[in-house]
Amino acid sequence: MAFASPSLDVGAFPHSRSLLSKKARSPKLHHSQLGRIVVRSALREWKDYEDAVKRKDLAGALRLLKSMEEATEVAPLTGFSQLGLFGAETRRDWEVLDTCLNADDLRLVANAYAFLKNRGFLPNFGKFRNIVLEGPRHVTPNVLKASTGLEVSNFAPKKWGLSGSSQLAMITFLGGMSFLLWQGIDIRPNLAAILGLAFVDSTFLGGCCLAQISSYWPPHRRRILVHEAGHLLIAYLMGCPIRGVILDPIVAMQMGIQGQAGTQFWDEKMSNDLSEGRLDGTAFDRYCMVLFAGIAAEALIYGEAEGGENDENLFRRTCVLLQPPVSIAEMSNQARWSLLQSYNLLKWHKHVHRAAVKALESRCSLSVVIKRIEDAMSTDR
Repeated sequence: MAFASPSLDVGAFPHSRSLLSKKARSPKLHHSQLGRIVVRSALREWKDYEDAVKRKDLAGALRLLKSMEEATEVAPLTGFSQLGLFGAETRRDWEVLDTCLNADDLRLVANAYAFLKNRGFLPNFGKFRNIVLEGPRHVTPNVLKASTGLEVSNFAPKKWGLSGSSQLAMITFLGGMSFLLWQGIDIRPNLAAILGLAFVDSTFLGGCCLAQISSYWPPHRRRILVHEAGHLLIAYLMGCPIRGVILDPIVAMQMGIQGQAGTQFWDEKMSNDLSEGRLDGTAFDRYCMVLFAGIAAEALIYGEAEGGENDENLFRRTCVLLQPPVSIAEMSNQARWSLLQSYNLLKWHKHVHRAAVKALESRCSLSVVIKRIEDAMSTDR
């Protein structure tokens, strides 16, 4: 990702440069005096950085980080680097990622990841970006089964109540209703009210109320975490900046996300191609891998996928934009190829995916989740 951006053109570190120029003009200014002033200035900027993170001001936080990076270059000249100010404090650079969700300009999000990667904090960001250039392109249902041990139908999202834990919930609900009717209790008025509310929820609220209720059921919530951790990890390994992970259905609805949860990521190459009315193959491959990673994660952990219907719908809508248009057979092959690539990448890094799930389950911030991924990657080698 390109780091330079006109909107993030940061000015120089004013205190350090002006002081160094004064020192050059006046030999009476001692190194210790210069160092103390530089450190005081750096402390003020760290406080401003903390405030910017609390305000979720990505542009301000990133500007201050770049300014303080220049201070680290001045610190050795002053003899004050041994204070640890420019060592231990830089661990808080990670917190800039927690401001990404509120950023309207996704180029700022990309710049934040580029900054941290250049500083050495994100060595595995984009590590498998070129995987889209490897391996066979034609993936038949038999090839998918031979590679994963699963039928193609196991990767198909299921309607709620027709499989897995949702089927158990549906059976329990219907069994309860049958028991009440057998006891002679008239539940028709209550049932009519429930069905009416469900209709309003699905029609006007996108089903977020039912999703909010079902998200409190541990098995269902765990599956959501597995699904979103799949999106998050593959996006990270493919070098797609992650804006945030939304696990609250109501917040997801407010942000225009279809479904119970969502992981927002961005591919600059694909965005630029779409704005120019074209789509590069490698950018589209990366996008599809991230898109189908949630389904692949569920299939890897549970043996079949339940969620992901919105992911498939988004894939179809994106395929319509391709020039020349793709056939149904080509779309199906692209979907199977993407599923296989994501499935294998998650299988190779199952320990890392598990760490991401645990971090999301603990309601950790994005910066902590990314750090857990990096820690797991370092121990997974």
